[in-house]
Amino acid sequence: MQRRILGGTGISVSEYALGAMMLGAWGNTDHDDCVRIVHRALDAGINFVDTADVYAAGESEEIVGKALKGRREDVVLATKAVSSMGTDANHSGSSRRWLVRAVEDSLRRLGTDYIDLYQMHRPDPATDIDETLAALSDLVRAGKVRAIGSSTFPAEQIVEAQWTADRRGHSRFRTEQPPYSMLARGVENAVLPTAQRYGMGVLTWGPLSAGWLSGRDLSASSRAGLESQKFDLSIPENARKAEAVHALSEVAAEAGLPLPHLATAFVRSHPAVTSVIIGPRTLDQLDSMLTGSEVTLDADILDRIDAIVPPGTDLNRADNYYLPPAITDASLRRR
Repeated sequence: MQRRILGGTGISVSEYALGAMMLGAWGNTDHDDCVRIVHRALDAGINFVDTADVYAAGESEEIVGKALKGRREDVVLATKAVSSMGTDANHSGSSRRWLVRAVEDSLRRLGTDYIDLYQMHRPDPATDIDETLAALSDLVRAGKVRAIGSSTFPAEQIVEAQWTADRRGHSRFRTEQPPYSMLARGVENAVLPTAQRYGMGVLTWGPLSAGWLSGRDLSASSRAGLESQKFDLSIPENARKAEAVHALSEVAAEAGLPLPHLATAFVRSHPAVTSVIIGPRTLDQLDSMLTGSEVTLDADILDRIDAIVPPGTDLNRADNYYLPPAITDASLRRR
């Protein structure tokens, strides 16, 4: 497993990061099996593990904590806060009040006394970024957090955070964690160039685009609950994705690659990307992904991908998983 330096932190991380969202009630409920997944990843050379407090209401962090006992010092451990952790409105967001508690909760669940990378899971429009960075800087100085980052932030908010940190003397976001795949390339427009401009590490999520690029059945009936609308082929955006997947599958076949290997190699090939988060639910899924860790794509294949999904294009905007209040709150658009 190759290593890269995470932004300007000096921290060496593997080109694959193990995403722990599927460990626990959201995916694999067998804790012993989940621990085996983490150990298999570490034994394969992955030294970067990413989770979040909201994943299965903290269960994912607890599983990761179990898995890292005796191996913590060899792992770069990342987690996230901001998402709601209860019915109280103050049990979410990026206020000082919540972050001071949230980091303690994560440390307890993870069974550690420090977090290598603490990320804001989404922008919090209710909290001034100066307030957030001041609180995070205090956590860094206290030794509870080594570095801080953002996740799924628009480019303009990345810039605002960088400028605020510079002018107010705060610790700055060292990383950004955006969604990025062959079907969701919108971050190529501004997010990735902005991260490069500020020397930020980039750890991407969703390289298989919620399963679209996994090679499995794409029918809406195969996905239940909140995700089903993302696979309903009667929706024009999803129909376009299905067409693109068919064409990309042909590219993969002609290159002699499984589609998931083409997908992860594509993301890893962008010069802004430090590490690609893979989120297996089973050991078999992990093993399959690991066999593609050394795949590289030549310019001809990358050009063919560009011809199917043009650079900077999101085939379905919903795949970004974040819309700003200016779009979702009608009252902000009307007098």
